[in-house]
Amino acid sequence: MQRRQLGSFSVSAIGLGCMNLSHAYGRPPGAEEGARLLLTALDRGVDCLDTAALYGFGANESLLGQALKGQRHRFTLASKCGMSGVDGRRVIDGRPATLRATCEAALQRLQTEVIDLYYLHRRDFAVPIEESVGALADLVAAGKIRAVGLSEVSSATIRRAHAVHPISAVQSEYSLWSREAEIAVLDTCRAIGATFVAFSPLARGFLCGELRDPATQLAAGDIRLAMPRFAPDNYARNLKLLDGYRTIAADVGCSMAQLALAWILARQPDMLLIPGTRSIAHLEDNLGAARVALTADTVARLDALINEKTVAGPRYNAATQQEIDTEQFAA
Repeated sequence: MQRRQLGSFSVSAIGLGCMNLSHAYGRPPGAEEGARLLLTALDRGVDCLDTAALYGFGANESLLGQALKGQRHRFTLASKCGMSGVDGRRVIDGRPATLRATCEAALQRLQTEVIDLYYLHRRDFAVPIEESVGALADLVAAGKIRAVGLSEVSSATIRRAHAVHPISAVQSEYSLWSREAEIAVLDTCRAIGATFVAFSPLARGFLCGELRDPATQLAAGDIRLAMPRFAPDNYARNLKLLDGYRTIAADVGCSMAQLALAWILARQPDMLLIPGTRSIAHLEDNLGAARVALTADTVARLDALINEKTVAGPRYNAATQQEIDTEQFAA
């Protein structure tokens, strides 16, 4: 497995996004099944686990804390604050007092004394970013967290935050069909020495090739049902891209999921990937991407096939897009 620098930590280039085990994609698996996947990931060499207070409204952090008791030395732990569940609703709140309280609760749920990397999950536009990051800097000084990260923010926000406290990582969506980070954020991360962490590198399952009809295959409550790219008309257009994509995977001799991850590893050799899954078989398939070497010609074929100009539909609906300040490609 290739390695990546994450703050002061060296971690596997392919980590694990843990959201799927508690949140957002229909009914989550049971605690035993989730624990089995987490332990298998550690045994397979994954040593960066990513969770958040939001996921399952605390349930995901509790799952990690319970399942990985006695294993804390084996992995780098990342979690997030600034967006959580309040009275059954998702709330963005970047006030310093809220961030401190969220951290204290997270430490209890995670059954740990310190969180290695703590992200501001969303920018709260009602609170200056300097105040939110200042609170996280205080948590570093108090020994509650070791490094500060940001999620779903613009280049300008990163620079404002970094002026208050060093930003070790910036997390956002990145895959063949979501490349907004290439507009400015990737360059900014490299300029300040922050690691870019790619969530949903499999395009929320699209690039695995198993989802043919979201309306019938996705469970009620699955967040993808509200995403424009998964709407019937857009998805029908996007599915046509998978014909050529499947052909490239066959030419390379790898699975479609491995091709998506190998493209990022080849194109962005300093990027950390955190695909999520509930399936041990899918986990092991994803990790196999580290053994897939793509030629420059193959990378170019993929770039030309699936990109911001060939994909139908924006990344988020209008309401969700208003909650983030990431750059967008011109319509």
